[in-house]
Amino acid sequence: QVQLVESGGGSVQAGGSLRLSCAVSRYTYMPYCMGWFRQAAGKERERVAGIDTYGRIDYADSVKGRFTISHDNAKNTLYLQMIGLKPEDTAMYYCGARTLIGGACYTAHDYTKWGQGTQVTVSS
Repeated sequence: QVQLVESGGGSVQAGGSLRLSCAVSRYTYMPYCMGWFRQAAGKERERVAGIDTYGRIDYADSVKGRFTISHDNAKNTLYLQMIGLKPEDTAMYYCGARTLIGGACYTAHDYTKWGQGTQVTVSS
């Protein structure tokens, strides 16, 4: 089964930047899709950005123009570059993967494997 380990979270001031990483291991085939999700205190987990096996990318409206998702095949690592961070971006950020072939990759329920998460805190 695919193993995902996030890193790169931390505390920054509004307007700052962070780069999150998700190391992917213990796989035979690349996941059908991978994505970044976040969950704030008392809120449901929401999709931030996703990329499928064909390289198609989608972002949540709230982060378009500020966040960039990418994948380094050589390093087996998924990244989320975040700039112009806002206090409302504060959340636990999770890396997710869908290991089943086909299907949707838009909600947390579509993903079959998760990392432990990395905390992002943005102060005003």
